[in-house]
Amino acid sequence: MIIDNDLLSIQQARILAENAVEAQKRLAGFDQDSLDAIVEGVADAVAPHLRDLAVMSREETDFGRWQDKLIKNRFVCEQVRARLRGMRCVGVIGEDRERGVMDIGVPVGVVAALCPSTSPVSTTICTTLLAIKSGNAALFSPHPRASRSIGRALDVMIAAAHGHGLPEGCLGYLGTVTKSGTRELMRHAATSLIMITGVPGMLAEARAAGKPLIYGGSGNGPVFIERTADIDRAVRDVIVSKVFDNGIAASAEQAVVVDAPVADLVRRALREQGAYFMSDEESGRLGGLFVTHGRPNACLVGLPATVLARRAGFDVPEGTRVLVAERSFVSESDPFSREMLAPVLTLYVEDDWRNACEKCIELLLHERCAHTLVVHSRDEEVVRQFALKKPVGRVLVNTPATFGGMGLTTNLFPALTLGSGSAGQGITSDNVSPMNLVYVRKVGYGVREVRTEDGQLTCTDIQASEPSPSRAVSDALRQILNEAIQVLKRP
Repeated sequence: MIIDNDLLSIQQARILAENAVEAQKRLAGFDQDSLDAIVEGVADAVAPHLRDLAVMSREETDFGRWQDKLIKNRFVCEQVRARLRGMRCVGVIGEDRERGVMDIGVPVGVVAALCPSTSPVSTTICTTLLAIKSGNAALFSPHPRASRSIGRALDVMIAAAHGHGLPEGCLGYLGTVTKSGTRELMRHAATSLIMITGVPGMLAEARAAGKPLIYGGSGNGPVFIERTADIDRAVRDVIVSKVFDNGIAASAEQAVVVDAPVADLVRRALREQGAYFMSDEESGRLGGLFVTHGRPNACLVGLPATVLARRAGFDVPEGTRVLVAERSFVSESDPFSREMLAPVLTLYVEDDWRNACEKCIELLLHERCAHTLVVHSRDEEVVRQFALKKPVGRVLVNTPATFGGMGLTTNLFPALTLGSGSAGQGITSDNVSPMNLVYVRKVGYGVREVRTEDGQLTCTDIQASEPSPSRAVSDALRQILNEAIQVLKRP
């Protein structure tokens, strides 16, 4: 029997969306403590499977290193989970009695989530925890190249979530993944918000759906090493960031822009850290492999530097970790001006920080990514100027881009979906948290009285009245309860 996968995928999308919108109505009645209990249960359930899922995703996609994927999986189940504890996302999330204002967190509803093939499991787990924490339903369209590992992770989490009380239908995924089915999922009337992480090929379809869009896109981010920087530390940070998972993190450094007075020191430090500087002929060979017929070659994504060199037909010393191409200009026709999801760097040298500033802007806007920029400098004024001037989602200072961007070596919110910047490709440039999946209902109590006299509008403060007996009793009982809890906590 012939099966039309497009029609099957569309039908699955419709069923998932219709079930999710009804299930989320029930979930919207859950308080924060109930949601938190489900989050903890899901994280506990998936934790024993993290290693197997890391290996599975590496074997399925052929991208990166399973050991580094395991680190990302653990990062979500440990650091992200820890950061979620104590957050209030639904119900009363803020109150100022003196000013008479209150904030109520309200889930957006049904989130359609597209996860990447580069970090499939960690992104799926992270999105699931964020959605449950904020009281939303989440429906996934797995990346076709990582559908088995994403589906396996979701099967574990769905079973655990249902066991802890999540209404059936609040989590789901397309079993048959096609572009038509994904389009239907995004455009369905039940879908409230679209969240895309690292799937730029679906960006146009997501925009056409006419829904709010969170887009964690591609990177092509530059790093500027300024003359006052700790050169050895800066280069070490760049290398450890770029070789992690063989360079497939969107926030990872793509181009190194160097202040001319320290260019030789940077080159020497790069060589000491395992960088190999390609000749023009070698970089031409490699660049020709990375871009074929004007499109990136996915077969080279996430491969080690030694393998890339071998495929390009040249030899590199044993222990080479990164390949470097030196360039003077950013060019549409140069593959090294584009994002390369591999341990490959482009090196530019500029006379001073102002010229470096312009080069970084050129790189950031080259593919309209505007994702992440790193500055290594001890000059706070230089750092401030870069932060003020650059069209970018996040500026990191004196830290590896991969780990600083995801919030491991910085105090940014720990996240796997990092919003793109000023390119207008999504509604936020945040490290995406559960607060990006709720809207805040504002409550304002009347504190001023309005009068009109002789055509003039005047406002006078309303005098605070004595608390009502019921309010006074409530406050007294709350104080007694708090004192009793403190007594019980004493050893």
